[in-house]
Amino acid sequence: MGDLASKLDKAYEGKSVADLADAPVAALQGVSDSDAEHLNSAFGIKTVRDLGTNKYFLWAQSIAKLAE
Repeated sequence: MGDLASKLDKAYEGKSVADLADAPVAALQGVSDSDAEHLNSAFGIKTVRDLGTNKYFLWAQSIAKLAE
């Protein structure tokens, strides 16, 4: 996973993994508040944990891995 801090918004650098899992999805670098609103509207995703455990994203990740 490399340098975790480089994947986070500055405000979330140094937080524990448990805190990051429950952080808003916009805590991820490159995910805007608008993107987060769209993820919530479309998939009910509010937190990093929600994003990481969303069945559709997990299915897509599995298919991509199998296609390698």
